[in-house]
Formats: sequence, structure tokens, C-alpha cells
Amino acid sequence: MLARRDYARAELAGKLQAHVGEGDDLPALLDELQALGFLSDARFAEQLAHRHRGRHGPLTVERELRRRGVADDVVDATLGAARSTEYAEAQQVLRRKFREAPANMQDWAKQGRYLQARGFSLEVIRRLLRTPIEQEL
Repeated sequence: MLARRDYARAELAGKLQAHVGEGDDLPALLDELQALGFLSDARFAEQLAHRHRGRHGPLTVERELRRRGVADDVVDATLGAARSTEYAEAQQVLRRKFREAPANMQDWAKQGRYLQARGFSLEVIRRLLRTPIEQEL
């Protein structure tokens, strides 16, 4: 399983739970995999954040990491880098989908909902939609 992609410790434990026999020690196996460097929550979090970069915001990355059981300190460290580039990524996502600045409140709301569904923060969405896209170029 680890040859295909990285897993979070909790995620791998869940997948292996069905294969654990009566005398098997799953936590010891997971500890050994971590000690050998085959299992790393930090590496998994970085890869997941990289996969989502350019399409989704930090809120989506955070939700996905927490769903997969990654520790809070690893999530916070990973999101620090994602939040630093959030505005530029939101701008790219918005330009890819919408070529023009919002002409009225309905367009503004539509673009805002699109960015919010992609996991960008409301602060970044408001800041981005207040300035026309043409001025940002």
C-alpha cells in the first residue's frame, strides 16, 4: 500500500485493521514503519497540500487533513505555507473560471460562492472581489 502513495498514520491503521489477526500488534507495526521512514504524517500532509495547490484553498486542505486523522501540529505547520500564498492562488482560480470582474451583486455572489466552495477564506474572497481582476494583472 505504501508503494503507491503516502498515508497518514490513522488512515493506514484503519485500512490495516481488517487484516490484523489475534496475535498481531498494529501500533508496534506502525511505530516501526515510522522509525524506518516509510510512514510520515508530515510528508503525507505536504503531498496532499501540494496536490490541492492551484485548485483549492487552505480550508479544503485543512478539512481533508483532519478527516484523515493527521495531528493538529502537523496540520498547522502545513497550513502556514498554504495561507501565505492563498491570495495569489485564489486569484488564479478566479481568473481561470471567470474572465470578467463581477458586474453586479449576483455576479459578485456567484464568484464568491465559487471561491468559498473551493476552500478559500472569506477575508481573501472579499479582498479579491473588491478589486477588479483587470487591476490585479
